[in-house]
Amino acid sequence: MTEIYRTISTGRRDDVSPSKCRERRRRRIEMRRQAAVFGDPNSSSSSKSRDRTEQEVYSRFSLVRKQPRRTEIGGLPADIGGFFPSPTKSGPEDEPMYGVVSVMGRSRNMEDRVTVKPNLCRPEVNRQRPVHFFAVYDGHGGSQVSTMCSTTMHTLVREEVEQTECKTEEEGNDVVEKKWKGVMKRSFERMDELATYVCETTVSLCSCDPREAAISGSTAVAAVLTQEHIIVANTGDSRAVLCRSGVAVPLSNDHKPDRPDERARIEAAGGRVLVVDGARVEGILATSRAIGDRYLKPMVAWEPEVTFMRRESGDECLILASDGLWDVLSSQLAGDIARFCLCEEGPSSLDLNRTAEEDDNGGGGGGSEQIPSRSVLAATLLTRLALGRQSSDNISVIVIDLKNSSR
Repeated sequence: MTEIYRTISTGRRDDVSPSKCRERRRRRIEMRRQAAVFGDPNSSSSSKSRDRTEQEVYSRFSLVRKQPRRTEIGGLPADIGGFFPSPTKSGPEDEPMYGVVSVMGRSRNMEDRVTVKPNLCRPEVNRQRPVHFFAVYDGHGGSQVSTMCSTTMHTLVREEVEQTECKTEEEGNDVVEKKWKGVMKRSFERMDELATYVCETTVSLCSCDPREAAISGSTAVAAVLTQEHIIVANTGDSRAVLCRSGVAVPLSNDHKPDRPDERARIEAAGGRVLVVDGARVEGILATSRAIGDRYLKPMVAWEPEVTFMRRESGDECLILASDGLWDVLSSQLAGDIARFCLCEEGPSSLDLNRTAEEDDNGGGGGGSEQIPSRSVLAATLLTRLALGRQSSDNISVIVIDLKNSSR
């Protein structure tokens, strides 16, 4: 039966012995490994013809053809991971190049959400120039809050930044920093109020069960990108990392219950940090800050830590990811992988969606427009490395190419 199945599935009738099949598979695996490590453009790509268990682990990767600008990413389906192409750059104020992958991984439920909003607005505080918004939300206790964040947070940021006055045309860097930090903190505060109280009203603005909403929450790492600055706001244990001149610069600090300042804040609020499969607030939640989590207020705080950084010529890329990536990869390793994929000598022609059958036939009709961009390749390799290192959580990754974004 095995030989018959292989004959039908591969179309080969010359030699379908088990030893030959294993030999061909080993050759394909070795060629893909060389393509990923050495950037050989003629090597075969990764295969989707895996056994059932591995398919469940990897969720589903689907290549999306390049589309016009303003690709909408928010609210990804719970069982789909995707490649999202970057917009084509054609002018001085076009969108940055970016890649996004979000997969369920080995977790039982998909609670991660991702939002990408290029050209979110052109506020006065940024001299009427475009502002780009990127965010990763890692839900827990359900996907209600992470979904709400993915559809609402960027709107709140836009409202706040458009209401921010610019008194002089040339304000100092300190003034601009203070205004942006205020914008991000007010946006997170409003988001937390919506996530905490909207389900208590008699006319609910969402369709979730109030009992589920009471135990639902989400971390949030959001980045606002302008021509001159990078503003990152983080609540929880998702993370933002800037690759600058080959060095991974953390733009956020994980909010873990056993962090000394976080432990002191939790205990001052009347809570406890208990070790139950790691440090947890009241032995329940493994992050000390999050949006939502009504039943753990005020021990679990909403307030983000905001980093304001001026862009430099050595900036290479920005990585935003949920803890499904950071649990198994260091910031420096993730930065090195992303930099390798984004460099000119990197394997830009490597098609990670080719199937084993297409490899055997030497083709598959993959034209140039089906080849993912370098930033998509970077996000994909980071995700697959995390899966290979046995990450047990949802994995969501955004890689933003700062070398190919407007300045």
